[in-house]
Amino acid sequence: MKILGIIPARYGSTRFPGKPLVDIDGKTMIQRVYEQAKSCTSLTDVVVATDDDRIFNEVNRFGGKVVLTSTEHQSGTDRCAEVINNINEIYDVVINIQGDEPFINPIQIKQLCNCFNDPKTQIATLVKKISETDELFNENKVKAVLNNNQFALYFSRNPIPYFRGEPKENWINKHAYFKHIGIYGYQTTILKKITQLSPSSLELTEGLEQLRWLENGFNIKVAETELEAISIDTPEDLQKISS
Repeated sequence: MKILGIIPARYGSTRFPGKPLVDIDGKTMIQRVYEQAKSCTSLTDVVVATDDDRIFNEVNRFGGKVVLTSTEHQSGTDRCAEVINNINEIYDVVINIQGDEPFINPIQIKQLCNCFNDPKTQIATLVKKISETDELFNENKVKAVLNNNQFALYFSRNPIPYFRGEPKENWINKHAYFKHIGIYGYQTTILKKITQLSPSSLELTEGLEQLRWLENGFNIKVAETELEAISIDTPEDLQKISS
């Protein structure tokens, strides 16, 4: 199975413009993400997909593979699709690796790749068990519900399921709740299809792209991980890891 890791990286972040180029202990963030991805032996190859010449030049500088993509993409998924539609090589699976996680563990990428050992898997992602009540009720932490075959039933910003008749402080001890770890893999043929879909009602309601896929009948295989990478969303996040 040939698997391509794609790292979408855009310059114009609202909360942290230019963050792929910030220095983290002597290396740019995009170089650190690239090197972590390259160390995953499950990936056939890795490429950065960017809309900016500065990021393009930086990846070339450290010897990575990079392609320029449109500035009009609304998501990393769309950027991945442009790459796969315009390269000559044929890949079975694409792994979308977040460009703001300089410490992503290669084991997480491997876990995602392993989901495609099940031939029924169209899309794959990761979850991690929630252990704190505050995290369970934090709307910025997306929750996932799975069926018995480890496919996603639903994702929500609210805790699901609702534990009827039980005080909220007890929910975490009465049921296994999972938070979504936002790294995705796709069969290449499925990636091309899902990027042609219009936004769905569930997606617009919750603000979660993956609900568009579920609402249109695509399956999402889920692997549980014990790992969670630190993402750099703001300059404050960068200060935390530097302190």
